[in-house]
Amino acid sequence: MGKLEIRRPKAADVEAIHTFFRLVITDTFEKEGIADLHDDIEHEIASKHDYLSQDLESQGRQRYFLIAWMEGKIAGTIEYGPSSSLIDESTGHALRDVIEVGTVLVHPELHGLGIGSTLWSTMLLTLQARGISQFCLDSGYRNAQLIWTRKFGEADYVLDNYWGEGQHHMIWSRKVEDISISFKI
Repeated sequence: MGKLEIRRPKAADVEAIHTFFRLVITDTFEKEGIADLHDDIEHEIASKHDYLSQDLESQGRQRYFLIAWMEGKIAGTIEYGPSSSLIDESTGHALRDVIEVGTVLVHPELHGLGIGSTLWSTMLLTLQARGISQFCLDSGYRNAQLIWTRKFGEADYVLDNYWGEGQHHMIWSRKVEDISISFKI
């Protein structure tokens, strides 16, 4: 693996980040076997664009992104912000005031190199430094659910058949102090 740089996004990065979102989200839908859901793909991409705009316009106060760069291209992203209405409503408002970590995306050609884990560890350090003690995350993607279950254990909330027969949505809530921080060397 080449040198990995993790930093905050800049206005000059927006076009590259938008291209990255389209690449990774389209690839994810293909791997999930739902590539025919074009409107959902566009909605997902548009929401990531909106989150990035919120970050840049608020200088990280509304949403906070980290971007991983390797060899001059985006290798991954992660962000946190207010928990979604889906999380809020599905948990009976139990996680309303808990920040949500999301937009955890790794370039399809760079999976398995520790980029996602490095982004997570950097985010956990950021949360600690900002005095944030708890976070939540969710996923309706089966492949991501396997990763999050391996990393964080069983989901706290499972919305059975939320996306269709056998397609569940999962929500995790964790204390920052309970998650180990490690960097692959």
